[in-house]
Amino acid sequence: MLNSSYESIHVNDEKTYQEIRDYVSLIDPDKTKIVKLYKGELPIFDNFAITKQIKSSFGRIVSYKSGAYLIIEHTEALHVVDVNSGHRVKAGTQEENALEVNLGAADELARQLRLRDMGGIIVVDFIDMALAEDRQKLYERMCQNMERDRAKHNILPLSKFGLMQITRQRVRPVMDVPVDETCPTCFGTGTIRPSILFTDQLENKVSCLKNQMKMSNFTLFIHPYVYAYLTKGLFPIKMRWQFRYGFGINLLPDQNLPFLSYRFIDLKGNEIDMKEEHEIL
Repeated sequence: MLNSSYESIHVNDEKTYQEIRDYVSLIDPDKTKIVKLYKGELPIFDNFAITKQIKSSFGRIVSYKSGAYLIIEHTEALHVVDVNSGHRVKAGTQEENALEVNLGAADELARQLRLRDMGGIIVVDFIDMALAEDRQKLYERMCQNMERDRAKHNILPLSKFGLMQITRQRVRPVMDVPVDETCPTCFGTGTIRPSILFTDQLENKVSCLKNQMKMSNFTLFIHPYVYAYLTKGLFPIKMRWQFRYGFGINLLPDQNLPFLSYRFIDLKGNEIDMKEEHEIL
């Protein structure tokens, strides 16, 4: 898949970085310099906003432009896509708006088919359009977008009910990335802990690492909302911890963590096991 459109390849593991660099040097020596070793503190997916893209791209509802969105449902026999105009601000006639929303849906749908590797039969329910020339424009736009798809496919013109049928080569099961998150309040248990005590719990663990386990430097990964709460303000909680326990405490946000979860990482990149028996009550 390596082609001229690739601008960079970032890898966060040194061994894998060397393997990829050696391989690229064999198949395309001019591209060797685009392979780069990522050494940043933030998780690599957070640094390049990949986590956000995954969660927004693989959900049941996919927004595209001006408030319009697709609803994608997977069944045993086929995939069903519904096009909705949403709350977009409408300008012009109803037919013009329907055409604009449908053309945008055709662009996003072609991307989603490749991204999710959807195969088999795909039925798309576009917004109804009265003019035959507009339906033809939509069909041609869909065909044009699918030209970049390497999988074999076939597209039928819109039926009189506004449905478009697409068949796409099924190479492997559809890419299904779970993006639903466990309830950030109860963690799926149905009972909640008082969130106001969460910072006290974190401070207990920081104190344990500093005073009992004698760790001078470590990194605490927390949810971005919690990170903002601990680091904002004239005299933030993070600064108070540093004055109280020393300046080896590094806080970083991690979008993959649920709201009231955390991870402690030592200088070697290993996760520190903070079991309940280590807590200071």
